[in-house]
Amino acid sequence: MYSSIYDDAILGGMNMLLYRVTVLMDNNVIGTKRELESEHGLSMFIETPDSTFLFDCGHTGLAWENARKMGIDLSAVKNVVLSHSHYDHAGGFPALLKYCQLEAVYTGRNFWQEKYSYDKENDEYQYKGCGFTKKDLDSWGIEQRVCRSILPLDDYANVVTGFDKHYDFETIPAKFVRGEGKVPDPFDDEICVLLPEGDGLAMVVGCSHVGILNMVATVMERTELPVYSVMGGIHLVGGEERIDRTMQELERLGVENFNLCHCSGINNMATGSVIEVQCQD
Repeated sequence: MYSSIYDDAILGGMNMLLYRVTVLMDNNVIGTKRELESEHGLSMFIETPDSTFLFDCGHTGLAWENARKMGIDLSAVKNVVLSHSHYDHAGGFPALLKYCQLEAVYTGRNFWQEKYSYDKENDEYQYKGCGFTKKDLDSWGIEQRVCRSILPLDDYANVVTGFDKHYDFETIPAKFVRGEGKVPDPFDDEICVLLPEGDGLAMVVGCSHVGILNMVATVMERTELPVYSVMGGIHLVGGEERIDRTMQELERLGVENFNLCHCSGINNMATGSVIEVQCQD
């Protein structure tokens, strides 16, 4: 599955861009780019030698205006990866349709299960879903490609899901529920993107509701490759002890580079940030 990523015929003997990730939307804007907009949400424009695609779409569609301001042409985008169906990651999808002719959206299974969050103060369930349906997607002529394990997006990018439980302390807050019965949400719709980095991988994640350690450990086990970089949201909740324990274990697993934003709690990336990785001799 992954041999083509490191095939010498593809990568050997040249300096080339392996990938570039541009943050189109985050909760914050980097200080030098105050012309850009922010909102509670996440969207990234990803470039590989094979294609350009979007990872998440933010909440409202403001990400696409940010792309224009940054000189990013979205017209060539054919594919979108939605990490999960929460509004702040998928809500901006319908607004994207006037900027490009999409062929497919990559999701995990059970993406269309309606999501809610319990508001204890007001004793009510608040809708947190994506705001559109499978019927809408079909009417737009866009194919849904459901990832059930590992699914290639191009020769350099793969989508992965089905994260095993490796760390018991990584729990999902009880407030997150789904469906008419408001049952606990296991976030089995969560997916992430794998990109090549050195002799290992970089992981692009949305919120990591199932636990970033569970995700990294599963990817390493399934691919038999090291994970060197994590970028995106890792939803660290539970206080400083939980954050410290998680970061220490990530480093023990071999993760060296952290480009974090959105819900991470220890953010060093924001709207306007650009991450590049090159393959060198």
